[in-house]
Amino acid sequence: MPYFSHPTAIIDPGARIGEGSRIWHFCHVSSGAVLGENCILGQNVFVADGVTLGNGVKVQNNVSIYTGVTCEEDVFLGPSMVFTNVINPRSFVSRKNEFRPTLVKQGASIGANATVICGVTLGRYCMIGAGAVVTKDVPDFALITGVPARQTGWMSRLGHHLHFEASKAICEESRETYILKDGICCLQHNML
Repeated sequence: MPYFSHPTAIIDPGARIGEGSRIWHFCHVSSGAVLGENCILGQNVFVADGVTLGNGVKVQNNVSIYTGVTCEEDVFLGPSMVFTNVINPRSFVSRKNEFRPTLVKQGASIGANATVICGVTLGRYCMIGAGAVVTKDVPDFALITGVPARQTGWMSRLGHHLHFEASKAICEESRETYILKDGICCLQHNML
Protein backbone atom coordinates (compact mmCIF):
# COMPACT_ATOMS: atom_id res chain seq x y z
CA MET A 1 0.00 0.00 0.00
CA PRO A 2 1.58 3.33 -1.01
CA TYR A 3 0.02 5.23 1.93
CA PHE A 4 -0.51 4.56 5.65
CA SER A 5 -3.90 4.41 7.34
CA HIS A 6 -4.48 3.62 11.01
CA PRO A 7 -6.64 0.52 11.62
CA THR A 8 -9.45 2.74 13.01
CA ALA A 9 -9.60 4.87 9.83
CA ILE A 10 -12.36 4.22 7.28
CA ILE A 11 -11.36 4.58 3.63
CA ASP A 12 -14.38 4.11 1.36
CA PRO A 13 -13.86 2.23 -1.92
CA GLY A 14 -13.16 4.70 -4.73
CA ALA A 15 -11.22 7.21 -2.62
CA ARG A 16 -7.92 8.11 -4.28
CA ILE A 17 -5.00 8.57 -1.91
CA GLY A 18 -1.53 9.62 -3.01
CA GLU A 19 1.71 7.91 -2.16
CA GLY A 20 3.26 8.78 1.18
CA SER A 21 0.02 10.09 2.72
CA ARG A 22 -0.75 9.26 6.35
CA ILE A 23 -4.28 8.90 7.71
CA TRP A 24 -4.56 8.65 11.49
CA HIS A 25 -7.06 7.50 14.14
CA PHE A 26 -10.81 7.66 13.49
CA CYS A 27 -10.62 9.39 10.09
CA HIS A 28 -13.19 8.84 7.35
CA VAL A 29 -12.29 9.41 3.69
CA SER A 30 -15.33 9.19 1.38
CA SER A 31 -15.42 7.38 -1.94
CA GLY A 32 -15.12 10.42 -4.22
CA ALA A 33 -12.36 12.16 -2.24
CA VAL A 34 -8.93 12.75 -3.76
CA LEU A 35 -5.82 13.19 -1.61
CA GLY A 36 -2.49 14.05 -3.20
CA GLU A 37 0.89 12.71 -2.23
CA ASN A 38 2.32 13.21 1.27
CA CYS A 39 -0.90 14.47 2.85
CA ILE A 40 -1.43 14.08 6.60
CA LEU A 41 -4.88 13.68 8.16
CA GLY A 42 -4.76 14.02 11.94
CA GLN A 43 -7.12 12.26 14.31
CA ASN A 44 -10.89 12.44 13.66
CA VAL A 45 -10.80 14.06 10.20
CA PHE A 46 -13.66 13.67 7.72
CA VAL A 47 -13.09 14.16 3.97
CA ALA A 48 -16.31 14.20 1.94
CA ASP A 49 -17.07 13.00 -1.55
CA GLY A 50 -15.91 15.55 -4.13
CA VAL A 51 -13.13 17.06 -1.98
CA THR A 52 -9.67 17.45 -3.50
CA LEU A 53 -6.53 17.91 -1.41
CA GLY A 54 -3.29 18.69 -3.26
CA ASN A 55 0.14 17.32 -2.45
CA GLY A 56 1.50 18.04 1.01
CA VAL A 57 -1.78 19.18 2.63
CA LYS A 58 -1.73 18.88 6.43
CA VAL A 59 -5.06 18.56 8.21
CA GLN A 60 -4.94 18.75 11.99
CA ASN A 61 -7.32 16.96 14.41
CA ASN A 62 -11.11 17.33 14.31
CA VAL A 63 -11.54 18.93 10.86
CA SER A 64 -14.41 18.11 8.50
CA ILE A 65 -13.81 18.97 4.84
CA TYR A 66 -17.14 19.05 3.05
CA THR A 67 -18.13 18.61 -0.59
CA GLY A 68 -17.13 21.65 -2.62
CA VAL A 69 -13.80 22.30 -0.89
CA THR A 70 -10.57 22.21 -2.90
CA CYS A 71 -7.19 22.71 -1.23
CA GLU A 72 -4.18 23.20 -3.47
CA GLU A 73 -0.74 21.92 -2.50
CA ASP A 74 0.92 22.65 0.85
CA VAL A 75 -2.23 23.97 2.55
CA PHE A 76 -2.38 23.80 6.37
CA LEU A 77 -5.74 23.30 8.11
CA GLY A 78 -5.46 23.95 11.86
CA PRO A 79 -7.13 21.96 14.64
CA SER A 80 -10.93 22.11 14.70
CA MET A 81 -11.20 24.68 11.91
CA VAL A 82 -14.55 24.60 10.07
CA PHE A 83 -15.64 24.68 6.43
CA THR A 84 -19.27 25.16 5.38
CA ASN A 85 -20.87 24.40 2.02
CA VAL A 86 -24.37 25.93 2.23
CA ILE A 87 -25.17 29.57 3.11
CA ASN A 88 -28.64 29.02 4.58
CA PRO A 89 -28.89 25.46 5.97
CA ARG A 90 -32.11 24.04 7.39
CA SER A 91 -32.39 20.46 8.59
CA PHE A 92 -35.74 20.03 6.83
CA VAL A 93 -34.68 21.56 3.45
CA SER A 94 -32.35 19.68 1.11
CA ARG A 95 -29.90 22.13 -0.44
CA LYS A 96 -27.30 19.76 -1.89
CA ASN A 97 -27.77 21.43 -5.28
CA GLU A 98 -26.83 24.78 -3.69
CA PHE A 99 -23.35 23.84 -2.40
CA ARG A 100 -20.93 26.73 -2.94
CA PRO A 101 -17.34 25.86 -3.81
CA THR A 102 -14.47 26.98 -1.61
CA LEU A 103 -10.93 27.20 -2.97
CA VAL A 104 -7.89 27.30 -0.68
CA LYS A 105 -4.87 28.20 -2.80
CA GLN A 106 -1.30 26.96 -2.56
CA GLY A 107 0.48 27.37 0.76
CA ALA A 108 -2.44 28.97 2.63
CA SER A 109 -2.71 28.36 6.40
CA ILE A 110 -5.94 28.36 8.40
CA GLY A 111 -5.60 28.65 12.18
CA ALA A 112 -7.24 26.61 14.92
CA ASN A 113 -11.00 27.06 15.34
CA ALA A 114 -11.32 29.40 12.34
CA THR A 115 -14.48 29.20 10.24
CA VAL A 116 -14.52 29.61 6.45
CA ILE A 117 -17.96 30.41 5.01
CA CYS A 118 -18.53 28.66 1.68
CA GLY A 119 -18.11 30.31 -1.69
CA VAL A 120 -14.83 32.10 -1.00
CA THR A 121 -11.28 31.83 -2.34
CA LEU A 122 -8.35 32.01 0.05
CA GLY A 123 -5.28 33.36 -1.75
CA ARG A 124 -1.83 31.86 -2.06
CA TYR A 125 0.18 31.83 1.18
CA CYS A 126 -2.47 33.78 3.07
CA MET A 127 -2.73 33.21 6.81
CA ILE A 128 -6.07 33.00 8.60
CA GLY A 129 -5.71 33.64 12.33
CA ALA A 130 -7.06 31.30 15.01
CA GLY A 131 -10.78 31.79 15.60
CA ALA A 132 -11.32 34.07 12.60
CA VAL A 133 -14.61 33.91 10.67
CA VAL A 134 -13.88 34.37 6.95
CA THR A 135 -16.87 35.62 4.92
CA LYS A 136 -15.19 36.94 1.75
CA ASP A 137 -12.28 36.30 -0.60
CA VAL A 138 -8.77 36.70 0.82
CA PRO A 139 -5.84 38.10 -1.23
CA ASP A 140 -2.51 36.32 -1.69
CA PHE A 141 -0.14 36.76 1.30
CA ALA A 142 -2.83 38.48 3.42
CA LEU A 143 -3.03 38.09 7.21
CA ILE A 144 -6.70 37.80 8.21
CA THR A 145 -7.94 37.94 11.81
CA GLY A 146 -11.07 38.58 13.86
CA VAL A 147 -14.84 38.12 13.79
CA PRO A 148 -15.85 38.93 11.17
CA ALA A 149 -12.39 38.51 9.69
CA ARG A 150 -10.57 41.46 8.18
CA GLN A 151 -7.10 41.99 6.81
CA THR A 152 -4.61 43.08 9.46
CA GLY A 153 -1.32 42.70 7.59
CA TRP A 154 0.76 40.76 5.09
CA MET A 155 2.73 37.51 5.47
CA SER A 156 5.66 36.09 3.55
CA ARG A 157 5.63 32.73 1.84
CA LEU A 158 7.44 31.30 4.90
CA GLY A 159 4.95 32.81 7.35
CA HIS A 160 6.66 35.97 8.62
CA HIS A 161 5.07 39.43 8.97
CA LEU A 162 5.99 41.72 6.10
CA HIS A 163 6.79 45.35 6.92
CA PHE A 164 6.55 47.48 3.80
CA GLU A 165 8.69 50.56 3.18
CA ALA A 166 8.30 52.33 -0.15
CA SER A 167 6.08 49.45 -1.32
CA LYS A 168 8.80 46.81 -0.72
CA ALA A 169 9.33 44.29 2.06
CA ILE A 170 11.86 41.54 2.68
CA CYS A 171 11.12 38.23 4.43
CA GLU A 172 13.37 37.95 7.47
CA GLU A 173 14.03 34.24 6.85
CA SER A 174 14.16 33.72 3.08
CA ARG A 175 15.32 37.25 2.18
CA GLU A 176 12.77 37.18 -0.66
CA THR A 177 11.50 40.60 -1.76
CA TYR A 178 7.77 41.41 -1.88
CA ILE A 179 6.12 44.27 -3.77
CA LEU A 180 2.86 45.98 -2.76
CA LYS A 181 1.03 47.79 -5.53
CA ASP A 182 -2.64 48.84 -5.67
CA GLY A 183 -3.44 46.62 -2.66
CA ILE A 184 -1.89 43.54 -4.24
CA CYS A 185 1.13 41.84 -2.67
CA CYS A 186 3.37 39.68 -4.83
CA LEU A 187 6.73 38.04 -4.64
CA GLN A 188 9.35 39.82 -6.73
CA HIS A 189 11.17 37.43 -9.01
CA ASN A 190 14.80 38.38 -8.62
CA MET A 191 16.78 38.04 -11.82
CA LEU A 192 20.30 36.73 -11.30
